[in-house]
Amino acid sequence: MLFIGPPGAGKGTQAALVAHRLGVPHVSTGEMFREHVSRGTDLGRRVAAIMEAGEYVPDEVTVAMLEDRINQPDAENGFILDGFPRTAGQVCSLDALIGAHGLDRVVVFDVPEEELVRRLASRGRADDSEETILNRLAVYTEQTQPLLDIYDGRGVTVVVDGVGEVDVVTARILHALEEGLSEVPT
Repeated sequence: MLFIGPPGAGKGTQAALVAHRLGVPHVSTGEMFREHVSRGTDLGRRVAAIMEAGEYVPDEVTVAMLEDRINQPDAENGFILDGFPRTAGQVCSLDALIGAHGLDRVVVFDVPEEELVRRLASRGRADDSEETILNRLAVYTEQTQPLLDIYDGRGVTVVVDGVGEVDVVTARILHALEEGLSEVPT
């Protein structure tokens, strides 16, 4: 399963909650990077050097870490991906790892731009000016739409309204997963 949404949509929070409810791991690429770096693994040393140089971690390194993670015993009955894939090219990399039909559901968070800006601006980070936030959202949309088109074509996407109390959004996701709906009513 994959959770996709723009920055500020709440996908990380929801991925952790839903994973706990379903008894499967929440697999976040950011957490994988940090964990490998802290353990000092070969992959972790490669990632640390790449990030220190201010570059993006190449897909093949991310996929190698992902392969290691999803082959752990706790992922035997499934997992929720958060943060990968983010582009159509990364879909191909993931397909090579788990097969084109390896994801049974792709949960897409629907949150209006105004709400995303409000959420991100309220974090108080220095790099979260409204201009920066709007640019990040535009980049997300540009890079992610081709990915969504691929998963829509496979018939595995469910769209969930990501606005509301955390437990309400969690209930919407669980309902969508149980029902297999293409859209979940608000």
